[in-house]
Amino acid sequence: MIVEQIWTGNAYRNFNYLIACGETGEALAIDPLDHEKCLAVAKARGWRITQVLNTHEHHDHIGGNGAVVAATGAKVLAHANARDSIPGLDRGLKAGDVIKIGKRVELEALDTPGHTLAHVCLLSHTDTPALFCGDTLFNAGAGNCHHGGHPAQLYDTFVRQLATLPDHTLIYPGHDYIANNLGFTLNREPDNARAGELLKSVSGQDPNAPLVSTLALEKEVNTFFRLRSPSVIAALRESFPDLPAEVDAKTVFLKLRELRNSW
Repeated sequence: MIVEQIWTGNAYRNFNYLIACGETGEALAIDPLDHEKCLAVAKARGWRITQVLNTHEHHDHIGGNGAVVAATGAKVLAHANARDSIPGLDRGLKAGDVIKIGKRVELEALDTPGHTLAHVCLLSHTDTPALFCGDTLFNAGAGNCHHGGHPAQLYDTFVRQLATLPDHTLIYPGHDYIANNLGFTLNREPDNARAGELLKSVSGQDPNAPLVSTLALEKEVNTFFRLRSPSVIAALRESFPDLPAEVDAKTVFLKLRELRNSW
């Protein structure tokens, strides 16, 4: 499996992806908003884009579909419940569906609601798993739930699905928000030395060659995985003094998401 991470350089700080089979040259484009860059990279690498996959229905993820399809004839894939919101959807996905690229590449669809209710992440069937997570999981952060999502479902996705993946899973998010998200981690958990070190190393990084984190690293620096950290809970009590003496993980997650909305 060959992964090409494409930095759009736009105001939304999107990442687009091409995933290719080295044997056949067939490629899948994930959320190809910057269709010009995606098509140019595919041409330069000698790849044929045969499929477009949208992690969810927001415009900054589907806006390049039409141009890519017009240029390549690619089929469009997305969550089955996104048929009414993604024009020209050819294949609706459900949890466990497998997307094949060429002869050697397989990605498994995960049904990951929260940012929207029709969101999929993709998990590669490779020795080192890779998770293409759209706007569900960011480096050191979690997607918002402002436009068609729900924080309680995002919590379930994090705890029941993402947290259970192998720690060496590579994380490929839909946007580059790492520096700002690490700032939020340190605001919530000032004694998180690992987050402080990482912020120094990624500040000013070239988004054309960004850090690719792992799930193990996310569990160290991503507040939304650190729901039982005494420091996180203590800081949360300062913002929400009415929290009960024994606060559950779901409440911590929801309160963190609430704080992040205005941070």
